[in-house]
Amino acid sequence: MKPELPALRRLPRWVSLALGLACVAVGVVLVTRPFTSLSVLAALVAAALLVTGGLEAAGARLSPRPGIAVATGLAWLAAGILVAAWPGITIGVIAIVIGISMIIGGAGRIASALRGTADQRVAAALLGLASVIFGALALAWPDVTVLVIAVVFGARTVLFGLSQIAGVFSGRDRGAEAAAGAQARPRGRLRRWSRVVGSAVALVVALALLAASAAIHRSVTSPGAFYTPASDVASKPGVLLRSEPFTRDVPADAKAWLILYTTTRDTGVPAVASAIVVAPAHPPAGPRPVIAWAHGTTGVAEPCAPSLVQHPFAAGALLVLPQILAQGWVVVATDYTGLGTKGPTPFLIGQGEGRSVLDSVRAAHQLTQLDLAGQTVIWGHSQGGHAALWAGALAPSYAPDDHVLGVAALAPASDLIGLVENLASVTGGSIFAAYVVTAYSQAYPDVSFGRYVRPAARIITRRAAARCLSGPGALVSVAQSLALDKPVWTGNPATGPFGQRLIQNTPVGLVEAPLLIAQGQADTLVLPSVQAQYVRQRCAAGQKLDYLTYPGRDHVGLVAADSPLIAALISWTQDRLAGKPAPDNCPGAVNS
Repeated sequence: MKPELPALRRLPRWVSLALGLACVAVGVVLVTRPFTSLSVLAALVAAALLVTGGLEAAGARLSPRPGIAVATGLAWLAAGILVAAWPGITIGVIAIVIGISMIIGGAGRIASALRGTADQRVAAALLGLASVIFGALALAWPDVTVLVIAVVFGARTVLFGLSQIAGVFSGRDRGAEAAAGAQARPRGRLRRWSRVVGSAVALVVALALLAASAAIHRSVTSPGAFYTPASDVASKPGVLLRSEPFTRDVPADAKAWLILYTTTRDTGVPAVASAIVVAPAHPPAGPRPVIAWAHGTTGVAEPCAPSLVQHPFAAGALLVLPQILAQGWVVVATDYTGLGTKGPTPFLIGQGEGRSVLDSVRAAHQLTQLDLAGQTVIWGHSQGGHAALWAGALAPSYAPDDHVLGVAALAPASDLIGLVENLASVTGGSIFAAYVVTAYSQAYPDVSFGRYVRPAARIITRRAAARCLSGPGALVSVAQSLALDKPVWTGNPATGPFGQRLIQNTPVGLVEAPLLIAQGQADTLVLPSVQAQYVRQRCAAGQKLDYLTYPGRDHVGLVAADSPLIAALISWTQDRLAGKPAPDNCPGAVNS
C-alpha cells in the first residue's frame, strides 16, 4: 500500500463539520438571494468555490482516483481565488468561471469513474456528466447565469455541504471504507446505491435544462429575405414595397397578405416596416373600411414581430379578429419598425410608433387585391394604445390621406412616468423594464443603460430585452423576473434624461378625431388611478373623449373575446364610420 501523501490527510472532524456548515450557509444564500449586489454575490461565489476546493482536495484520499480528486480540488480553489481577486468582476465573468469549474469538476468525476466499486463508478459517471452539462449551459446561456449560480451552483454547494456533515456524523471510518478489499465494512444495497439515485436525478435535471435550451433556440424565427428591402428603397413614406400571401392563424373565412412598406423613424430617418393585412374572403360590395391595429407589447428584438411569431394575432392581443372581419372591415396590423425589419424599434417612442401605424394604411391601399375605402379607425392596446394616441395626433399633419375617423386606445400606456415607476411592483415588471430601457438607450444617446440599470441586473436585463414576450424563451424571462429580489433600477428611472424622454413621449397631442379610451379596473400594469389622472389631464387640456371603465377586467382581459368592451367598441366604430356624433364624457368615467 502506498504511503499517504501529506496533502491528502483527513481533516479533523470539527473542521470538516465547520466547512460543511459553511457550504450549506453560503449555498442557501445563493439560492434564496441570487440578485443581491454584485460585490456580495462575488464574495459568496468565491467563498463557495474556496471551501468546495479545500474539502475536495482534503478528502481526495477517499476517492478511487486521489490524484484526479486533488487536481479537481485545486481547480475549484483557483476559481475561488480568481473570483475573489478580480477587481470589478462582472456577472458574465463569474458565470464563465463557474461554468469552466463545473466542466473541469465533472470531467474529473467521469475520470474517477474508471475505478472503485460499481455504485461509485456509476454515481461518479452520472454526476460528472450532469456537472459538465450544467457547466456548458452556464457558458451557453449567459443571460441566465444568475439563475445558474442560484439553482445549480448554489444547490450543489448546499448538497456538497450536507454530504460533508453527513460524513462527520456517520461514525464510520470512510478511509477504511475507501481502502480496497474485504477489510472495508460492507454496506447495504440501498446505502450503496443511494448516491446513484441522487446522481441520476441531477443528470435528469441537467438533460431537462438542455432540452429546454434547444427548444428555446429552435423557437426563435429569424426574419427572412422578405423583410430586407432593396438598396434603392423609396424615401417617401407609405410606399408598398412588396407583398405575399399570409396564412398563419388566419380565419378560414378570410384572406391575408404580408406587406413591406416605407415609413420613418422617430427622428424622421427613412425606414421600412412590415404589416399583416387581413380581409374577409367574401366582403360586402363596395370599398371596405380599415381598422388600423396597433399591437400590444411583443418585445423589442427583430424576431418579435407579430408576423414572425407562432400566433401573430394573439401575440399582440388582437383577440377579436373574427368579430372585426364579421363586420366586413379590413384589418391592417403593423409590426412597427425594428420588428421583423432592422432595428431599433420605437418601443413607447411615439413618433416612430405612430408613423408605422399610419404608413401601414397608406401601403395597404396600394394592394391591387383589395378595394379599401377612405375610412380608417385606429385601434390599439397597451403599447399599441400608446401608438394609437400618437397616430391620432399625427394623422392630420403626417397622413391626412388616411382619413382617420376615430381612435380607440385600450388600456393605453399613456402616462409613461407612472407606468415605468409602477413596473417595480408588477409581476414580470422587470421584462417590460428591460424593453423600455433598451429601446430608449438605443434611440437616445443621453439615456445611458448603465446609469439606470444596477450592475448585478445588467446582463439579465440585456438578455431579457433580446427575448420575445411569447414562446418558450419567455419562460426564462418570467423565471428571472420572479427570482429578482429588488428592481433592476439603480434609482428612480423617472429622473434625469430617461425621465425627460419619457415625458417627451407621453401622448399629449390633440387628437382631432373622436377618441375612445377604455380601462380595466383590475389592471395591475397600467394602473386605473394613473389612467384616470391622464384622462382628467387630457380633458382639462381640451381633448374631447369617451372614457369607459370595466370593473373586474385586467390588462389583457379588457380585450378578450368575452369582454363587454368588445360590443361597445364595435358599436362605437360603426358610429364613427357612419359619421354619427361622438360621445364626450369628460372628465368622468362611465361604468359599462
